[in-house]
Amino acid sequence: MKSYMSDTIWAPSVLPHCTLSTLSHHLQPHFGRKMESKVSEGGLNVTLTIRLLMHGKEVGSIIGKKGETVKKMREESGARINISEGNCPERIVTITGPTDAIFKAFAMIAYKFEEDIINSMSNSPATSKPPVTLRLVVPASQCGSLIGKGGSKIKEIRESTGAQVQVAGDMLPNSTERAVTISGTPDAIIQCVKQICVVMLESPPKGATIPYRPKPASTPVIFAGGQAYTIQGQYAIPHPELTKLHQLAMQQTPFPPLGQTNPAFPGLDASPPASTHELTIPNDLIGCIIGRQGTKINEIRQMSGAQIKIANATEGSSERQITITGTPANISLAQYLINARLTSEVTGMGAL
Repeated sequence: MKSYMSDTIWAPSVLPHCTLSTLSHHLQPHFGRKMESKVSEGGLNVTLTIRLLMHGKEVGSIIGKKGETVKKMREESGARINISEGNCPERIVTITGPTDAIFKAFAMIAYKFEEDIINSMSNSPATSKPPVTLRLVVPASQCGSLIGKGGSKIKEIRESTGAQVQVAGDMLPNSTERAVTISGTPDAIIQCVKQICVVMLESPPKGATIPYRPKPASTPVIFAGGQAYTIQGQYAIPHPELTKLHQLAMQQTPFPPLGQTNPAFPGLDASPPASTHELTIPNDLIGCIIGRQGTKINEIRQMSGAQIKIANATEGSSERQITITGTPANISLAQYLINARLTSEVTGMGAL
């Protein structure tokens, strides 16, 4: 599963007197490690909203302990930074403010991610430092202007900033937006984003834009005393519907012993016929499903009553196949528990 961010840029509040030349001049300041703005006083009051799409661990890095990091970013940049609620593998981070505040906030995020990369390398044998990678989300109607005729504009941005820029061919699910992936040093990324903003402001979206919204994931779940509970923050909330599903699954073992029949209906099996369902899971997440020495997968088997087989890794494939066999109730519960494990891992709640 790739690690990325994304970013939607809207420009409904650009003032009528803003010309591209004055805007370009306004977007030139360079933010060093101290994030000092060199915008001249009385600068252009251009307001932007930028949406970033981040994985749970990236969001955790931005928030910091007790929200201290994001609070510092808000105070030092002057930008409004909001993080979407919801238990999704991805979260939307919205940054709004004048251009200089936006770029200060963006620079602080880029340097924070570089710091995370350096820290992770201290425990790794890798010698070359990977680039900072962000994923922006741009209305599809603006991507043509960003690419330029024959790719001329995107080539110009790559050459002038030193950042790698790629525009996805397909729109993101249930939206009219595309992903634009940027990678490089923090300085290169900041300069690249400034140039993209110029293009976005020069060529506003055509028609209505349906924004990309991450799909909610299953909530982590635990079972205790025959009851099901979902984890919300620090609390376990009773989940009656899931409790019924769990009890139903426990009553319906996938393969009753040969010859065992329901006394009320002689000759009929005690459970509905078993069926099979297949899932594919990325290799880098299969460990959280299996658990140490198979503890997690065994828990899922016991709770759901389903048979679960994980295929061996195949060369050249980035995914593993999981086969779930049992009654519909067994399979539903097994799928729910597997999704809960994936969610816990992706959102940094792997200890649950």
